[in-house]
Amino acid sequence: MASTGSTTDGAVTRPTEVGRAVRTYLDHLSVERGLAKNTLTSYRRDLRRYQEYLAEGGIDGLDQVTEAIVAGFLMRLREGDADHPPLTSTSAARTVVAVRGFHKFAVADGLASSDPASGVKPPTPAKRLPKALPLADVEAILEAAGAPGTTLALRDRALLEVLYGTGARISEAVGLDVDDLDMVDGTVLLRGKGGKERIVPVGSYAREAVDAYLVRGRPELAGVSTGSTGGALFLNARGGRLSRQSAWAVLVKAADRAGVTRDVSPHTMRHSFATHLLDGGADVRVVQELLGHASVTTTQVYTLVTVDNLREVFATAHPRARD
Repeated sequence: MASTGSTTDGAVTRPTEVGRAVRTYLDHLSVERGLAKNTLTSYRRDLRRYQEYLAEGGIDGLDQVTEAIVAGFLMRLREGDADHPPLTSTSAARTVVAVRGFHKFAVADGLASSDPASGVKPPTPAKRLPKALPLADVEAILEAAGAPGTTLALRDRALLEVLYGTGARISEAVGLDVDDLDMVDGTVLLRGKGGKERIVPVGSYAREAVDAYLVRGRPELAGVSTGSTGGALFLNARGGRLSRQSAWAVLVKAADRAGVTRDVSPHTMRHSFATHLLDGGADVRVVQELLGHASVTTTQVYTLVTVDNLREVFATAHPRARD
């Protein structure tokens, strides 16, 4: 990387303090750290852009750089400019890591008196949601729940119908008690993160599966228990409350039986629930309420959504909500 600059008439200028420090840092990465050629190329490119940004502001000394300047560079990366398109959070984070490493090295090597980049955090990459399963795959998984004709098959079918039919988190599903279900009203009380509770409609498929389990499956599992079941809805083979890990295994085994080759997890079912509702015409605010997503900016919207509204939208939009 060139550490010299040039004037408008092509005359070569002397290297700046920042340029010399960058060259020293790259030598350090190459010789002492032994970074791969491709990695060095990335560092060189990122730091060249950083030097250009500093030069725009007339900054050529390391101790002239402030935290606000480094933060401004991050903003420039995200917004882009005439010569560069906006960077994704992942690419911007990589560049900021290079800048932070450079300034940390400069202080350690005695080239600067302070580190202005230490307080500038790389942007957090957006979380990637799992791809929603096609409805046909979901139905195949539900049909494949449990070994046919067994008590556990009744439980497993009920569990998976509840996961997909309500969008419940796996922890919310296994945390359900029998009394949390209102089979007459067709709703279930889910307890989400931070102890927040929400009432979610339960479609007829899930109600039928749960009813079959309560009548013919749960009593048999409860009879195996040597103690109290604590009112838990979903029981394991020993009569205790089903664990998250066991519930996860139920889903994975059903997906295997169904021949679904995609990666399937409880969150995949939750995401499929939301996606299929939106595809069916549900308002995104209603879906947020059904999922229990609460934030400062959306809480007021949630309070306007009543249980009756939820039930109506659910009944018309969810593919397994027939009456």
